[in-house]
Amino acid sequence: MKLHEYQAKDVLKGFGVAVPRNAGIATTPEEVRLAVEKLGGRGVIKAQVHSGGRGKAGGIKVANSPEEAEQIATQMLGMVLKTVQVPEGLTVEQVLIEEPITITQEYYLSIVPDRSSQRNVFILSAKGGMDIEAVAEEEPGAVITLPVDPLEGIHDFKLREAIVAAKLDPAYANKVAAFMRQIYKAFVESDATLLEINPLAVTSDGRVLAADAKFQVDESALFRQTGFNAIAEASFENAFEAEAHRQGIAYVHLGGEVGIICNGAGLTMTTMDEVQRAGGSPANFLDVGGGASAEKVTSCLKLVLSDPNVKGVLFNIFGGITRGTEVAQGIVAGTKTLDIKVPIVVRLAGTEAEEGSKILADASLIPAATMQEAATKIVALTR
Repeated sequence: MKLHEYQAKDVLKGFGVAVPRNAGIATTPEEVRLAVEKLGGRGVIKAQVHSGGRGKAGGIKVANSPEEAEQIATQMLGMVLKTVQVPEGLTVEQVLIEEPITITQEYYLSIVPDRSSQRNVFILSAKGGMDIEAVAEEEPGAVITLPVDPLEGIHDFKLREAIVAAKLDPAYANKVAAFMRQIYKAFVESDATLLEINPLAVTSDGRVLAADAKFQVDESALFRQTGFNAIAEASFENAFEAEAHRQGIAYVHLGGEVGIICNGAGLTMTTMDEVQRAGGSPANFLDVGGGASAEKVTSCLKLVLSDPNVKGVLFNIFGGITRGTEVAQGIVAGTKTLDIKVPIVVRLAGTEAEEGSKILADASLIPAATMQEAATKIVALTR
């Protein structure tokens, strides 16, 4: 679950992390003007979309008066912000209004889990305000990593060693070390999967602030992170993914023309590969899970068909826990209740596959004996 910048900073403030003063978010130019007035007449207007590179794309502007802020907001709100990360663009529906700060130094700081070492790892660099992947490629020595033992926790001397190795200004070593402790506490106690501060800013008045923040939380932990439930659905920029989240469906929107419904993540990804090998483009990743009921299969089919780009649907079900008869009943129920105008290819194998195929025989569906045959058929039909 991705948090917007303003949400991430609200969480961080709860753990004592220093962030720029803000006047909240706004959805209209008038609200932006009033917010800048509260900040004393000057403010930074920041588009709230889930993408980096907003500044280069025109999503971050400095307003030197409330009137200028209103003009900037008129242009920014509703615009499609196209960034390097999201070239197709994201619509700006709200903006964050912050105090302007004078930055004298920019650092990069993040925490990510490293599954190979089973550790959360700090990534630190003096090359802040830049794409960290490019920095790592062009100047590997400028990026320092610090794994944290989950039992021992953070040692001060380890933090200082990392700060020295990253060649940060020694004058701010104490403040940066304290900052790292604070964000690590926020990361662990929030069940985060990513926390990135870029830039970690040193201001002209000596403050160390999170000038920007990316925060991602493990959705599987929302049962205990109840404070995030209110913003869970709002974290999805894609309407299909938001609806899937509401229904408890494992779905990722991909933008192609072949809708894919399978059971099991591995089978789903393999099916996507086969569709691509056949010359098609997957519209989505959708895993109905084990033991999927007929009702859930119908819901999954309805979700996939709600995407106007879908020109055909491929069911690839291997019955283990999931029974072929249950899936077949769900497909038939879906075809009866939904207005289906695209071809559907079905491949069933495993538990009760033969019985399921008999149920499907009378429906206007296209059978396939193998996954490769199913992929070839659906691609040909969508062409």
